[in-house]
Amino acid sequence: MQEVEKDQRASECICVLTIFSAILEVRMLSSLSGFIIHLIHSAGYFGVFILMMLNSALIPIPSEVTMPFAGYLTQTGVFSLPLVILVGSAGDLTGALIAYAIGYFLEETVILNLINKYGKFILLSEHEYLKAVKMYKKYGSGITFFSRLLPGIRSFISVPAGLSEMKLAKFILFTFLGSLVWTTILTSIGYYLGAHWDSIAPIYSKFQLVIVAAFVILVGYYIYHKVKKGKKK
Repeated sequence: MQEVEKDQRASECICVLTIFSAILEVRMLSSLSGFIIHLIHSAGYFGVFILMMLNSALIPIPSEVTMPFAGYLTQTGVFSLPLVILVGSAGDLTGALIAYAIGYFLEETVILNLINKYGKFILLSEHEYLKAVKMYKKYGSGITFFSRLLPGIRSFISVPAGLSEMKLAKFILFTFLGSLVWTTILTSIGYYLGAHWDSIAPIYSKFQLVIVAAFVILVGYYIYHKVKKGKKK
């Protein structure tokens, strides 16, 4: 009976910590979004290139913020729509080549040691890395194209591609084409939102609290399962 009570208390503590962690994650995301917007404002196309390169080089800078905001700025006349898509795709490819080089020049044991030591700083776990390796082995080089459209795996797939010594020209072609599709979708979303902001803004402000609350719950759920998985290991 006492053990059951202890387990319940432990679960309650985890839930409380999860909520605080989720709130912290929201604040961190807000700060990161602010940094992205500031950099794009101050550095223009170069800022878009750098942000997309970092995202693709295993640094957690969300392209889902970078490219829609750049798309929004095309609506205001700051950027050219075709040019910002090309710049974003080029940055994405450059970062992917850095990740490819990590896989190509380092042994897998070294990569795993680095992930176990420093992966937490870039939100990369051994499980996620091995998942990317498994996908590459299962689907072959073609996954380097399709993975650019999968937010959870798009950056990691370049490492197993390098590890498997995929032909560089093929890697560049598949990665660039996949990046082009991804950046076009995200930039178009930003462009659309910019064009229809007058009609969207009242709806957003009305449901802003609900959106933020839902996001906090989702992040909390994610962290709780990460903690649970970590305890099992």
